[in-house]
Amino acid sequence: MTGSGVIVFVMRRFAVAVPLLLIISFGVFALVHIAPGDPVRSLLGARASDPATLAAIREHYHLDDPFLIQYFKWLSKVVQGDLGVSILGNRAVTSTIADRLGVTIFLSLMSAVLVLGLGVLLGAVAAFRRGTRLDRAVVMFGVFGISSPAFVTGIFLLYFFGALLHWFPIFGPGTGFLNRAWHLTLPALALAISVMAIVIKITRAAMIEELDRDYVTFARARGLSSRRITFAYVLRNALIPVVTAAGLIVVGIVSGAIYVEVTFSLPGLGALTIDAVQKRDIPTIQGTTLLFSVFVVLVNLAIDVIYMLIDPRIRFGRVES
Repeated sequence: MTGSGVIVFVMRRFAVAVPLLLIISFGVFALVHIAPGDPVRSLLGARASDPATLAAIREHYHLDDPFLIQYFKWLSKVVQGDLGVSILGNRAVTSTIADRLGVTIFLSLMSAVLVLGLGVLLGAVAAFRRGTRLDRAVVMFGVFGISSPAFVTGIFLLYFFGALLHWFPIFGPGTGFLNRAWHLTLPALALAISVMAIVIKITRAAMIEELDRDYVTFARARGLSSRRITFAYVLRNALIPVVTAAGLIVVGIVSGAIYVEVTFSLPGLGALTIDAVQKRDIPTIQGTTLLFSVFVVLVNLAIDVIYMLIDPRIRFGRVES
């Protein structure tokens, strides 16, 4: 694919993504608006009986305006890069998100590396040893992982490796690269184990299918080494369904990070979102939801581009003959 072709494809996807993000933001804004409870009364607590204070806060956050007016005022600020001010913390939502974003990104990247790295490796090993005890062990591990939610696996890892063996910290995100990696090892494992089974299954099936194709037999007959056949032909062709699923895997990791962050008491975006929902902090809910939505759109766009780079026959949603 030429550079201009990639640019055209990306622009087309962005043209579709913008209306989608608007629909998502409007839907979330509507759900928060009709949800029971009053964020102002939750904020004031015992002082909620003062009508003057209630009116002042409602006016400050435009809570007495009609729903559509509230939404378009919020949207006009978002276009300018302003996500508003948190009702509970009285702090810019962008600053709050910036403080929490590092932990979530680090945790998600660690989990993605474990899922895609170990998942592809175990799937390939199972394909080459299909029908053996090793193959059955890998499949059983995958079934165990997909059957256990991330927070359940996290509690087990937290108790066994943290509380009993004291190998890893049981709370806190850590500071610095190595210290943070050490603190987030158990949460990353909990996330990875719960979704790794999908990568293992897809990789195993794709590798078995490729190994049974005629071109592999011809390559062996020509005297090519097993390593060259595996990496130059089989693995590359088998990566196409794996890359297709990688987008869903990464999105699943980020969504699962919400539960894992709560389980391990990590100050990430997941814990921030849950706290904002419980307290009806509307600006924070809208800000974190918009960020997650943009991330999902960008991940799917990146996967589409990588998909076409792996298989040059694919151009803009069709396969060239």
